[in-house]
Amino acid sequence: MSRKYIFFVEQLYSFAILRPIQAEIERRGDSVAWFLYQISSDNLLPDELQLCSEQEVFDYVPDAILCPGNWLPAYWPGSKVQVFHGFGIEKKGHFRIRGFFDLYCTHGPITTDWFAMESVKRKFFRVVETGWPKLDPVVDLIDERKVLGSPITVLYAPTFSKSLTSTSVLHSKIIEISKTGGYKFIVKFHPIQDNETVLRYVESQNENLVISDSHDLLSLLSVADIVLTDTSSVVVESLFLRKPVITFNTKVPGPHTYNFTDSTQLFSSLMTVTENYMARKTAGDDYLEQMHPYQDGKSSERVLDAIEDHVDQGILSLKPAPKNWLRDYKVKRRMKRFF
Repeated sequence: MSRKYIFFVEQLYSFAILRPIQAEIERRGDSVAWFLYQISSDNLLPDELQLCSEQEVFDYVPDAILCPGNWLPAYWPGSKVQVFHGFGIEKKGHFRIRGFFDLYCTHGPITTDWFAMESVKRKFFRVVETGWPKLDPVVDLIDERKVLGSPITVLYAPTFSKSLTSTSVLHSKIIEISKTGGYKFIVKFHPIQDNETVLRYVESQNENLVISDSHDLLSLLSVADIVLTDTSSVVVESLFLRKPVITFNTKVPGPHTYNFTDSTQLFSSLMTVTENYMARKTAGDDYLEQMHPYQDGKSSERVLDAIEDHVDQGILSLKPAPKNWLRDYKVKRRMKRFF
């Protein structure tokens, strides 16, 4: 039986997460349509179907709606599936049951165990560990090199959160080191990074300090020798590709990253990781096993298998989700304003 899916998208990073699933949907002979919330249709490919109204959504009659964000119109038809937008277990919103979803497709044991425990208590949603579809296309990019390039390429990918970001305190040190010529920095800001910070870095660009406007983080990771960040979900994506990770004042310290706490230590941290390159490439193996143990490129397949099983029989075992009239009212009002 042919299946029909909708992707609900409100952030640009969602495309890289959902397109591997789209490829698997099409391989199976099923159908998928996109619904973009406050995002330009210019981001869609020519052959991708867009639904532009709630009536079109209802007429489409989806089996499931997939969302990498935190909310979607729960009153729309079909099962509601959370596929997560990142690995940010340190973010307070990562472990939160908002009542929008009846199926959670989790990355690995750290996320799965908590959600599974909650599903047993609450009984109105299911949890299936699938891995993260965004990583499916890049299994062939896992870095097996044993020698660094020259100059050494450092991808700097800070978080946007004011309480966690390193952008201000590391700014002058990154400029200083880039001018020495030994390290080339590619800076990739979060899509909602404040403009003032972005402009400060743009004005500081030089031959070895480049600001990327690409939305494709994984392509930038693939060319990096070392990744520099703070408290960001980019850590797991980097470890997956066997990129050594340096963190500044991370809230999730551990042997999987080389952490430093004073901006004056940036250069020495880069040197330490450079001199211990092979050891740092594998330092995160145990952590990665808990966060995302799958390296087979088949997470999209597992997501769709989980949805099919859920739609066919799993949903019947669930209790109705608790009513939240205020939340539903706010979502309906938000959608009404959007149209």
